[in-house]
Amino acid sequence: MTDAKVPAKLPDWVKDHVARYLASNGADGHMMIFANNPSGPVPTLLLTTTGRRSGEKFIFPLIYGTTGDGYVVIASKGGAPDHPGWYRNLVADPLVDVQVGSKRLRATARTATGDERTKPWNQMAALFTPYTDYQKKAAGREIPVVVLDPMAMP
Repeated sequence: MTDAKVPAKLPDWVKDHVARYLASNGADGHMMIFANNPSGPVPTLLLTTTGRRSGEKFIFPLIYGTTGDGYVVIASKGGAPDHPGWYRNLVADPLVDVQVGSKRLRATARTATGDERTKPWNQMAALFTPYTDYQKKAAGREIPVVVLDPMAMP
């Protein structure tokens, strides 16, 4: 992830969060407090995608849950009517890098659909309650539930 960067358009607090996460190898930033989440601190991971147009590597901090041996993230963009850039990147190239605390791995990203989407969506909405409001705001867009399946190491 050393060649990856945080997108310039992201807010300064997000850039600071990523910098702390990387500098501390996940010790500072893995658990994060959001004022709008009454459930308390939530776990965050760093997702590195390849830009669909630029080919550059970009890092995004995301709230996550677990499923089997993989991880789940939500492409909410705060309930905006369009998908976040990181999601469009992984649709174009599903091979991603993930850092969870100090653990780093390669994964294949895929969008959960139908019945497979229900359980992780409910798990994530319980972990971060604003997701429910984001879905209501999303102007008819179903917010993607993304599963990050770790790749077997040779």
